[in-house]
Amino acid sequence: MTLANKRALVTGASGALGAAIAQRLARDGATVLLHANSRPDAVATLADTIRRAGGQAEPVVFDITDADATRAACTQMLADGTVQIIVNNAGVHDDAVFPGMRAEQWHRVIDVSLNGFFHVTQPLLLPMLRTRWGRVINISSVAALAGNRGQVNYAAAKGAVNSATKALSLEVASRGVTVNAIAPGVIASPMADAVFDKAMVEQMVPCKRAGTPEEVAALAGFLAGEEAGYITGQVISINGGMI
Repeated sequence: MTLANKRALVTGASGALGAAIAQRLARDGATVLLHANSRPDAVATLADTIRRAGGQAEPVVFDITDADATRAACTQMLADGTVQIIVNNAGVHDDAVFPGMRAEQWHRVIDVSLNGFFHVTQPLLLPMLRTRWGRVINISSVAALAGNRGQVNYAAAKGAVNSATKALSLEVASRGVTVNAIAPGVIASPMADAVFDKAMVEQMVPCKRAGTPEEVAALAGFLAGEEAGYITGQVISINGGMI
């Protein structure tokens, strides 16, 4: 129970990866705020699952691309206490080769992954700093490190998050707050399974399999804990040896 008395926000908790991270943090003792936008029923069900397992969780529903709505939601969360762990997991794909990419595809992906990071983290950060303890964990992607055809928008958004991770870590390290990014490769999920078949995964990944959401969640749980207090400003890959 290393995270007892800590409150954690996981954005995009309605997806497979966000749900796994939320469940890991709850098992470690944190009270977890489960964010969703388009799938509120999923986080309501996840909150029930966590509570039945003995954890503490509550759903929070807002659009992280909407600055005013997000600030209002953060104010509401802070009314119940400081959020000392932020997992910026929300992200979307809207793939197209760059010559054929529509402006809406570019802006939507940037809005969720990059602007969403700002909208959520900025209002929660000062209260966190006042406690002199905190963890910001940004979920990036192997696409930001190696590139990927058809994902210039996604690679750009996650690459910017990687750079923001490094810069922000320098600003807050002296106050006991760490900032790190996790860059997953192919992780089993309904979305990934629709894109990568078994043969493709075996060709791409030296480990010859997709990772699991629980493996990524284990890394997030470690970075959120006391033992990771000297790790900051890092982009940590978890991709089965792809790069």
